[in-house]
Amino acid sequence: MTDGMRRREVLAVAGAGLALAPLPWRAALADDDAARRAIAEVLGDADAVREGRVAFNAPAVADNGAMVPVKVVVDSPMTEADHVTAIHVFAPQNPRAFIAAFHLSPLMGRAEVQTRIRLGRTQRVLAVATLSDGTRWSGAAEVRVTLGGCKS
Repeated sequence: MTDGMRRREVLAVAGAGLALAPLPWRAALADDDAARRAIAEVLGDADAVREGRVAFNAPAVADNGAMVPVKVVVDSPMTEADHVTAIHVFAPQNPRAFIAAFHLSPLMGRAEVQTRIRLGRTQRVLAVATLSDGTRWSGAAEVRVTLGGCKS
């Protein structure tokens, strides 16, 4: 057998395996679509949201989806001229994707919120921050849930 034959055989087997395997990117695309719909329902134009400036901290694995601690920190000077006005949290694969809204002012000094949320299953959870200039920024974290905390 030549190297060319081996390569073709490997590619054929790999291609068949990819076609049959549940692909993680399919779940990521479904999360993105669900996230876009959830953001659009609450904030309007989901395409106006840019990635960055938002650090979404959550455990990589949550043993109990009923109480998952999350922390959102937005990179902002929190001055009168430049501050975060709101932070919205979304869990797109929950029965109700919109989780919470926090309204902030420059008097807070720091754009940071912490809470516990319920997650029905493993998913990419995200936060969208609205700034005083009208721009929107987002950050996300993948949380693997071993015991779901939501019922539909």
